[in-house]
Amino acid sequence: MSSQPSHALEHGTVPWLLAGALATAAPHAGHLPLWLSLLVASAMLWRVWLWQRRRPLPPRWSLALLVIAGVAGVAWQFHSLFGKDTGVALLVLFMALKPLETHHRRDALVMVMLGYFLLLTHYFYSQSIPTGLWLLVAMTLLTGALIRLHGGAQPITAIARQASLLLLQALPFLLILYLLFPRVTGPLWGLPEDAHAGLSGLSEQMSPGSISNLIQSGAIAFRSRFAGETPEKADLYWRGPVFDSYDGITWRAATPAAGLPKPEPVIEASGTSYAYTSILEAHNQRWLLALDVVTSLPPESSLAPTFEALARERLRIRSRVSFISAVDYRANRIEAPGILQQALTLPEKINPRARALASEWQSLPPEKIAATALAMFRKEDFHYTLRPPLLGVDAVDEFLFGTRRGFCEHYASAFVFLMRAAGVPARVVVGYQGGELNPVDGYLVVRQSDAHAWAEIWLAGKGWVRIDPTAAVAPSRIEQGILAALPEGEPLPSIIRLDRDWLRQLRNRWEAANNSWNQWVLGYNPQRQRELLSRIGLRDPDWQSMTASLAILCGLALLIVTLWTLPRRRRVDPVQRAWQRYCAQLARRGVCRAAWEGPLAFAQRVARERPELAALTSEAADCYAQLRYGRSGDEPLRRLQQCMRRLPPTRRKEL
Repeated sequence: MSSQPSHALEHGTVPWLLAGALATAAPHAGHLPLWLSLLVASAMLWRVWLWQRRRPLPPRWSLALLVIAGVAGVAWQFHSLFGKDTGVALLVLFMALKPLETHHRRDALVMVMLGYFLLLTHYFYSQSIPTGLWLLVAMTLLTGALIRLHGGAQPITAIARQASLLLLQALPFLLILYLLFPRVTGPLWGLPEDAHAGLSGLSEQMSPGSISNLIQSGAIAFRSRFAGETPEKADLYWRGPVFDSYDGITWRAATPAAGLPKPEPVIEASGTSYAYTSILEAHNQRWLLALDVVTSLPPESSLAPTFEALARERLRIRSRVSFISAVDYRANRIEAPGILQQALTLPEKINPRARALASEWQSLPPEKIAATALAMFRKEDFHYTLRPPLLGVDAVDEFLFGTRRGFCEHYASAFVFLMRAAGVPARVVVGYQGGELNPVDGYLVVRQSDAHAWAEIWLAGKGWVRIDPTAAVAPSRIEQGILAALPEGEPLPSIIRLDRDWLRQLRNRWEAANNSWNQWVLGYNPQRQRELLSRIGLRDPDWQSMTASLAILCGLALLIVTLWTLPRRRRVDPVQRAWQRYCAQLARRGVCRAAWEGPLAFAQRVARERPELAALTSEAADCYAQLRYGRSGDEPLRRLQQCMRRLPPTRRKEL
């Protein structure tokens, strides 16, 4: 049946199909190998050329060769025919080649359905607002192609209006299913083996350059909203991993000895406590980046012996967690001997000059030792920069007595080395410092560019005390942020260099919109769903109540849409109504007008078949023709209406 002319694809439908194919395939160009993108573009341009010249489509054997070559190339590129990237590449390839064999409506329908399916794959790579808007445009194009396929030639505006109306009618069902359909925990638009690739954030180790590289990213690490007053900028230390093992180059967290109990941290908070909620971007680590130091944890989390808040599982999805923290505290005034011993351990035979300097301070009290080291950083010719020279084996010696140029990890690492060499337990803490308040939604935005490293020393009677050696070299880093501390020309992301108020306001509004999108669309998880349903009276809903609510609301939505879209009675103008009534009266007298028959031709046939009605029908047809095709006024309409009344009565045998 598909080979019949009535099912052949119209010439004017092809541009709609190609536009839909391009809209669904083009955004994937950034994820495909270059050769495949060029192949896809060439296939589509070839089809456009064939359409413009009205040339026949290529033979099937040539398409078969292209398919085989394309599939083989994809298998060679990705070393498999399975997986997310491979599957997307094959779908894009098929979408590009399908127009070259599309002769009939059935082929075009397959192509449109493939386009709808391909739209879903874009969320594997991006779930942003622009992606959603682009896919809405692409869906409208595909729906327009369906309308053009089955509805024939129409103005573009009419097709676009009808496609938009169809999508608008589906909106109530979309909202109902989105709000009430049971949510799943985990990345909806991801696959188990690669759903967490490409996540950025703090690493599980620190070496010179690791944080400075991270700072060159303007991506948001997390957002926090305080229930009351926001702490001072100098108190905004967001604690991440704690490193207490050093091999001369890299700092890592020491592996706890097997079988030894983990001591519970003892936090003695004083002063103001801050309650806040953080929205953490996925970083594929366990730390929750709480304000230092946390006193109340969210469910399914714990406080490590080194005071960082840890989730039970790695954060592989955007998470919303609530804390209470105190910025004035005493932590572990009585510390486990094993932890203190680890905080004094140094590798042998490295950095002899730093060791010699620290040995001169060993007779001083621990607090005085720390103050002496900070005074050295403050008074001598040290510089704060993201572009320090490379260091060798004795990295601390080269930094302290040679280059004297570094970033926070250089200063924190050198300070902790000096403290340990002088006999003061010390360790490195990595996290974020500062943040910028977004006045649009009230969230404090902390970016990757706010990544920071500082030190902690243990003092008898006081416990672990934060020491930030970077503040001694560049106090503006803590008080005003990274931008104020670095000299001009340092490689910082442009998003934090905005110096125009209107640009800053535009960025704030865009990030606030993204935050709402993340929370209520992408972050609409089971917890959010329960919160929303409890507000509308469905407390602790089970699957039966959810199913009943879905059925009832979908039924109501269907009823409303049906009533809205029922075909309305077409308004007939008085001229058309008068002519139709006259023709209906003639039909009762045995003369029926065909749908294709014009008024004058019908009058001629009436004259042949019913001569007694010839004059009256000719007058009625003339009046209708004048009214429909001329510029006459009300007089012809009255004459047409009178013609119907002047018809002779119907005889019984004519009924």
